[in-house]
Amino acid sequence: MSSALANLRIWIDDRFPMTKMWDDHMAKYYAPKNFNFWYYFGSLALLVLVNQIITGILLTMNYKPGAATAFASVEYIMREVPNGYIIRYLHAVGASAFFIVVYLHMFRGLMYGSYKKPRELIWILGMLIYVCLMAEAFLGYLLPWGNMSLWGGKVIINLFSAIPWIGDDISQWIRGDFSISDTTLNRFFAFHVIAVPLILMVLVVMHILALHEVGSNNPDGVEIKKKKGADGIPLDGIPFHPYYTVKDIFGVGVFMTIFLAVVFFIPDFFGLFIEHDNNVPASHLATPEHIKPLWYFTPFYAILRAVDWKLGGVMVMAASIIVLFFVPWLDRNPIKSIRYRSTLFKINLMTFALVFIVLGYLGMQKPTPVFKMATQVLTIAYFGFFVILFLTSLKEKTKPVPDRVTK
Repeated sequence: MSSALANLRIWIDDRFPMTKMWDDHMAKYYAPKNFNFWYYFGSLALLVLVNQIITGILLTMNYKPGAATAFASVEYIMREVPNGYIIRYLHAVGASAFFIVVYLHMFRGLMYGSYKKPRELIWILGMLIYVCLMAEAFLGYLLPWGNMSLWGGKVIINLFSAIPWIGDDISQWIRGDFSISDTTLNRFFAFHVIAVPLILMVLVVMHILALHEVGSNNPDGVEIKKKKGADGIPLDGIPFHPYYTVKDIFGVGVFMTIFLAVVFFIPDFFGLFIEHDNNVPASHLATPEHIKPLWYFTPFYAILRAVDWKLGGVMVMAASIIVLFFVPWLDRNPIKSIRYRSTLFKINLMTFALVFIVLGYLGMQKPTPVFKMATQVLTIAYFGFFVILFLTSLKEKTKPVPDRVTK
């Protein structure tokens, strides 16, 4: 048997670089030996992506896109399809889990300077994945054809009408009709199931290939490739397999325990993961009391509402996402890790994280005058992070960085 498998491997390797790919990206890919728990979230994001693809395929087997059939087909999946409710909850909760691990993954990148030379392209590809993920989530948000899906879709699509001269035409082109209708639902289904996932998977592969080309960053921000032994192996590196595959399996176990607990016991997560208004069929005549997107969009929704002028709000919201692409060039300090950065950098980063969370909370609340004023102040603070990052990084007092990684 072992001889037959060896011959099969040789036969495949002569026609496809299977062993080379395994060695380059797993067995002989040397990663820093001091990874901590923050480095779980990259592999967890890949795990959730696989969950979304598999559960999405299973859901499409019974889902029927159409204004007259979509909501009923979701109810059919929930009530009639064997274990259909579990599949739907795995997909719905998985969407929120995806954003949780991606936000933590991005925060880790900001903490340890994973966007700095030579990893600028990795950061840009990661941001493209994030934007693509937002598009995928929005497209899927309309598919259950609940009432909040309909009205949330109306609000988001109508934002494009703020663009001078061509805004109304763009909005109509996106809808495929004069208002959100059966046509809109069908085209959103096509994009959600085929077009965007293909782009997302290509970007993920590019992101991983770019990472493995320059090597992984670490909590010390030390380039392990600069210190190699006589055999050419980094002195502070260990093979990704089996060391980090085993470690990631432990992380997957912890994550799946929490994830499945939510899926089985509180899949709506108090209305954050699945909104209660979305359990009502879509109706153009019944406006929800308070229209808001799902929680992972609410920080940017709060920034949008902070500006009274519609076009201005759209521009500021777009700027709040676009500015993240330029972080590698806004931070001029060559020191990567937060461990050796100044106290001001640490305060600025932690304040930014807190501001983002509070903006998310305010985006879910009704726009009262007090909340609106708070949102405006926090929007200024959000952009202030990038200004302070640029100014302080020019002349920042940092600690000495070790030549070798520490534990």
